Amino acid sequence: MKQHIIPAIRLTVATLLLFAVVYPVVVWGIAQLSSNQGKGEIVELNGKKYYSNIGQSFTDDKYFWSRPSAVGYNAAGSGGSNKGPSNEEYLAQVQARIDTFLVHNPEINKSEIPVDLVTASGSGLDPDFSVQAAKVQVKRIAKIRHIKESKLFELIDRETEKPLLGLFGPEKINVLKLNIALDNLKK
Repeated sequence: MKQHIIPAIRLTVATLLLFAVVYPVVVWGIAQLSSNQGKGEIVELNGKKYYSNIGQSFTDDKYFWSRPSAVGYNAAGSGGSNKGPSNEEYLAQVQARIDTFLVHNPEINKSEIPVDLVTASGSGLDPDFSVQAAKVQVKRIAKIRHIKESKLFELIDRETEKPLLGLFGPEKINVLKLNIALDNLKK
């Protein structure tokens, strides 16, 4: 038994050092080489700091609404609702989001609402939504802000992030950056 315990202890100590000391120090060192020293992309606006990689709540009609959050946009703890598509409470919640969206966007049909505007992401902190989620809100924003729809579509095209290497993942838009660009848009 002694011949097995000593190698097991050595292996335990070696993996502990590798994964609890060496690996975190290497990741931290690489992060220090990035532009924000691993703190994420910080956006400053009106004296406040926002992180573009954390979802923000936008519900005012003059802005593009963000994706719903299962955790109330609380970055201290991410998580989904853990409710399946047959859960009655979840279905009622999604229906309430659809009804709210239709009240604020009466010219839109229910079938035109993208799923990412009425369902939360797995983390509850998704900062991005689909291009269609932005385009479906253009009529409301154009009407409230007295901006031509064509200018808003141009803004959406400008703020759209393409897939990695043109292949991996869908096109997406960061809602915080889009709304900041919207505020800076000239009529």
